[in-house]
Amino acid sequence: MNALIVAVILIVWLGLGYKIYGSFIEKRVIQADNSRVTPAREFNDGVDYSPAKRTLLFGHHFSSIAGAGPILGPLLGVLYFGWLGATLWVALGSVFLGAVHDYTSLMISVQNKGTSLADISRKTLGSRAKIIFSVFLWLALALVIAVFAVVASRTLVSQPEIVIPTFGLIFIAMIFGWLIYKKGIKVLAGTLSALVALFLLIYLGKLFPISLPAKILGLPNHTFWFFILIIYSLIASSLPVWFLLQPRDYISTWILFLGLALGYLGLLATNPSLSAPAFVSFSSKGGPLWPMLFVIIACGAISGFHSVVAGGTTAKQLPDESSGKIIGFGGMVTEAALAGLVIFIASGALVWDPSGTKSQFGFQYLMTSLGDPIQAFATGYGRFISSLPGLSLTIGLFFGMIMLNAFVLTTLDTGTRLGRFILTELAGQKIPLFRNRWVASSVIIILAAILGVTEGYKAIWPVFGASNQLVAALALIIVSSFLVGIKKPKAYTIYPAYFMLTTTLAALAYQGYNFFKARSFLLGIVSLILIILAAIIVYDARKILFKRSSKKR
Repeated sequence: MNALIVAVILIVWLGLGYKIYGSFIEKRVIQADNSRVTPAREFNDGVDYSPAKRTLLFGHHFSSIAGAGPILGPLLGVLYFGWLGATLWVALGSVFLGAVHDYTSLMISVQNKGTSLADISRKTLGSRAKIIFSVFLWLALALVIAVFAVVASRTLVSQPEIVIPTFGLIFIAMIFGWLIYKKGIKVLAGTLSALVALFLLIYLGKLFPISLPAKILGLPNHTFWFFILIIYSLIASSLPVWFLLQPRDYISTWILFLGLALGYLGLLATNPSLSAPAFVSFSSKGGPLWPMLFVIIACGAISGFHSVVAGGTTAKQLPDESSGKIIGFGGMVTEAALAGLVIFIASGALVWDPSGTKSQFGFQYLMTSLGDPIQAFATGYGRFISSLPGLSLTIGLFFGMIMLNAFVLTTLDTGTRLGRFILTELAGQKIPLFRNRWVASSVIIILAAILGVTEGYKAIWPVFGASNQLVAALALIIVSSFLVGIKKPKAYTIYPAYFMLTTTLAALAYQGYNFFKARSFLLGIVSLILIILAAIIVYDARKILFKRSSKKR
């Protein structure tokens, strides 16, 4: 099968999905109205609530939801189940589930004064649901911060060329934000200047790679970078959004747009066949195709983390309701385009070789024998763009690493800020100290640091994929409950919720059984607890939905 044909079909489908189904959801469910004042304008405090320029907010939102997810998940999906199932799930899931999930989560929060879905769940499902959902989200965010900080720190050690552009981007972003919001510089002029400065930093990074000694202040070099990133996350999450978060994420998005464009142009120039099989097996090392494919590939199809971002930082910056579609729905289908590119890299740029024989472009060798999916992505990406004039495999590898690290950093400080919001909403009324943004941010940062340094995250990370998709299911249930309350149609959110709930609980049951069987009692108990907590929320939601639906009839 020719990869280019599949790629064209996917991109056309995503474009039509945004244009047709996105507009349908906007008119039928959301009913966007620019005459309503958004929380960003109503509560503008210059720190968390701040009306953003649409292009900058798209950049922030997209950078925050992307991270490493749409890269790692599709690679594993192809490895375990083949390219066809992975592509279909990304195509269908992103339009009918993921984009609806992201867009409705964003707009329901906007229409509730920018409060999180956890807080909205209190109004629709009761205080018990809010407490369970909030604690679950907060712990999941701490885990994400820990893991992404570890990944980024190890990348800084293995690729010293990216140190200068990674940290230099922070200062470029602060200057950019100051010029745009305080000096009135046009976005186009500021963007061009920022990109020129960024590419100068990339060039300097190649000339002057920063390799640290094996030990710094008695710490391994990767642990030293880990603490630097943790400190950065604390500071960045507490600064005004217009000063660093918005502009840094916006500039990072241009890195991805360029990366996407070069990747698809490389695909066009290479015109490869799909060497990976369309279908591998109904049951593989990753587990049964259902439910595990739908859990392994989250970002790119549907991811619960997106609802936390949408109802957290993005809802507090939306300038008007009509901007919600391009940011919420559009951000998700753009991420699906990235996930699609990764699928074509795995099955077209890399060579399918189940034996895992050592090879520069061997998919199984890079993914399993070498055990480095990040290297697999960068190598395949480099092979694609090396077919373009003036570019090489080395440049492609380098740029692929910069793409990945830029988005990992956005997830770090966005995740920290979201953790602060949740803790303040949950405990700020009873414990005034948690209303202080530095204190509330420090609590989640300290837990993330402990999980990262002690490698405690490894004990529970295997259940994160299922728990992330469980958040998506519960978010859709909360949105549906709210829609029932205001007499708007819930079918477009509740049926995706049923699918994701059934799939995720099945995945947790499957994983839990295997964990207990392998005597991994901690993971088995965590899986069981997640099932019980989900059952409590679902029980409350079903009572309310049924009761309100009956009255309506």
